[in-house]
Amino acid sequence: MAIWALSLTLVSTLLALMLASLSVAVISRRRRRRRRAVGFFHPYTNDGGGGERVLWCAVRAVQEENPDLDCAVYTGDDASPQSLAARALDRFGVKLLRPPQVIHLSRRKWIDERTYPHFTMIGQSLGSVYLSLEALCKFTPQYYFDTSGYAFTYPLARVFGCKVICYTHYPTISSDMVSRVRQRSSMYNNDALIAKSIWLSRCKVLYYTFFSWLYGLVGSCAHLAMVNSSWTRSHIERLWKIPERIRRVYPPCDTSALQQMLPLERPVKSPVIISVSQFRPEKAHALQLEAFSLAVQRLDLELPRPKLQFVGSCRNTEDQARLQKLKDRSSELNMDEYVEFHKDVTYRELVQLLGGAVAGLHSMIDEHFGISVVEYMAAGAIPIAHNSAGPKMDIVLEEDGCQTGFLASDKEEYADAILEILKMPENERLAIVAAARKRAQRFSEQKFYEDFKAAIGPIICGSSVPS
Repeated sequence: MAIWALSLTLVSTLLALMLASLSVAVISRRRRRRRRAVGFFHPYTNDGGGGERVLWCAVRAVQEENPDLDCAVYTGDDASPQSLAARALDRFGVKLLRPPQVIHLSRRKWIDERTYPHFTMIGQSLGSVYLSLEALCKFTPQYYFDTSGYAFTYPLARVFGCKVICYTHYPTISSDMVSRVRQRSSMYNNDALIAKSIWLSRCKVLYYTFFSWLYGLVGSCAHLAMVNSSWTRSHIERLWKIPERIRRVYPPCDTSALQQMLPLERPVKSPVIISVSQFRPEKAHALQLEAFSLAVQRLDLELPRPKLQFVGSCRNTEDQARLQKLKDRSSELNMDEYVEFHKDVTYRELVQLLGGAVAGLHSMIDEHFGISVVEYMAAGAIPIAHNSAGPKMDIVLEEDGCQTGFLASDKEEYADAILEILKMPENERLAIVAAARKRAQRFSEQKFYEDFKAAIGPIICGSSVPS
């Protein structure tokens, strides 16, 4: 028995050494075959959110900054170079100089949250390493550019000899998340069963603390980390501890086109309140619906009845089920007459809907930035945003001493803000939207291109970067 165990150990060791040698040989060969290209790691190129807009603006910026560099997109979607270029234009109004190369990924299920009912963060993070291994083996670029927040892939990209650049929309883990678990607050990312148990909560705090350490370790492998807001920058600097390699680059918001196409005046007969976001749990659409219902109940009878338009996209069947649940809740509240749902609209349709809105709703807690909030402001709709993170720290601030919108934290505050806007005299509303539109220019697509090119220039143009 002892001999058998020893033999098994020796065989296992030899196999491990052979696999390690093979891996080193493959990676060494890949390092020698690096393409002079930028590989954008963005497994979901059909999510329709702000992250996808950043992807296409980043691709265009690289094409403008260095036309000799090829651009490739790693995606798990069934897409062609032409279809992705068309999508960038139709959905976001971004015209690429040439279609990107497409690297198809077959292992995307390993980053799907449904694959990991428990320990989702660590599961998706390790799964992303497996997915990026497929990506880098199929196509090894000189510059590996993560636009989806998969920091655990950075050490592997370094092993393949790539310069690692990332645009981080939000930290995978943050001190706010740890604090909520400590406080035993039930949320979309903290199950009620865990929140009710002091022992389970303590175990989750340990899990989060260990994950934070790992996240900081892998994140520090980035040669350049761009972040989208002051809130994100503060958390990433604290976790990754590479402040000299971190740049704040506000995401590209469609401010110029919206300002040119849409007047500030709005029809007064039937005021419209719009909500633009993906139908994800953290977007808290139910809170918006409940607040709107409360506002309609409290609205003076002589005033016109408003409409609420939900505009967004669904990533998967869970999002579709969430949207249906929202529709069912609208029926329960007897709001069907006043609520509309617009799914997967085109860019042109979105502009048209924004042009008819007097206000825009946003209710995600600790939204890292809030592109939709800026788009409301540029379009002439008064934003009502959650009183936290990006909207509070960067966006809904006074401009030249004038109010630019409202911040709210719960159903009552949202309902109060809705009512105040609906009852507002036209001259007061115009003063707010004019100030809001001016502030929105700070987050324009052009400003993104300028800051983005200034950040990537030292790396892509060949200047020295930290190793």
